[in-house]
Amino acid sequence: MKVALFSSQNYEKPFFSKALSSHPNIELHYFTESLNEQTVALCQGFDAVCAFVNDTLSGAVLAALAEYDIQAVALRCAGFNNVDTKAAIALGIKVLRVPAYSPEAVAEHCIALMLTLSRKTHKAYNRVREDNFDLNGLLGFNLHNKTVGVVGAGKIGQALIAILNGFGANVLVYDPNVGEGSYTLTSFDMLLEQSDIISLNCPLSEATHHMIDDNAFAKMKPGVMLINTSRGALIDTKACIRALKNKTLGYLGLDVYEQESELFFKNRSDEIIQDDVFMRLVSFPNVLITGHQGFFTQEALEQIANVTLFNLQQVFDAQGELTNQVV
Repeated sequence: MKVALFSSQNYEKPFFSKALSSHPNIELHYFTESLNEQTVALCQGFDAVCAFVNDTLSGAVLAALAEYDIQAVALRCAGFNNVDTKAAIALGIKVLRVPAYSPEAVAEHCIALMLTLSRKTHKAYNRVREDNFDLNGLLGFNLHNKTVGVVGAGKIGQALIAILNGFGANVLVYDPNVGEGSYTLTSFDMLLEQSDIISLNCPLSEATHHMIDDNAFAKMKPGVMLINTSRGALIDTKACIRALKNKTLGYLGLDVYEQESELFFKNRSDEIIQDDVFMRLVSFPNVLITGHQGFFTQEALEQIANVTLFNLQQVFDAQGELTNQVV
């Protein structure tokens, strides 16, 4: 099976090389390009494609893949909001994903963002390097006894809840699909109103698109901390900027961004960033942004490689149900 792997990064190749030793009938070809309408022609001659979070699997791209006799799309991620699933079903293209590569990796990154913002360790690091040991302006707060609202209690959300319980936080959860646990189930509005910290850990869908908008910000406590390590479009970014300006938002930690496909996973230090909304975001002193690295641990990359190749092997073997099939 010849597989075209798009949005390839050097850091993932060793993990795939190691995992390939157990799958001699799979042949990977790495493309640094993102998969979209302009690059889909590169898929000619392949049996399957492997895509990442910012690749575009629109109806037009999937139609081209079907024309090239592509059997399957293997996603190297859990989310599949970048796939036109209806088109995939109509075209008979199988879509598979990695449903849970390392929930703890993303959950721990949530905590890293919370602690960095609350204790201002990033600012302290820069001060000490300049021999400035003044503590003024670095006053933080405890996570202990704070009310933390977790939106989405899937595997990542559950891992985050376990850590927050260890800190002694009061955890509120909004998720219609979970039952009682070591947290208090509540409505979305109640979570917005009562939380000191809000963490978004739900998938992106039509129902959750811009779930954090002007209306949601209006219900939050003044000075609330908002963390998003899920998908950028859960937040209306322009509404977020307004909330920062009027001080509803006291702290903002993002590992994802609504228009990140034009920015993330590349070194752009020698470029002039053309995204004015993003540049406005990073200008706030109480905003911390990382470039979609929440998943980026050795354990997670090993699991992503193993499960992705397992998914492709199941397609190649064509026996029985596909374990991680989306459509």
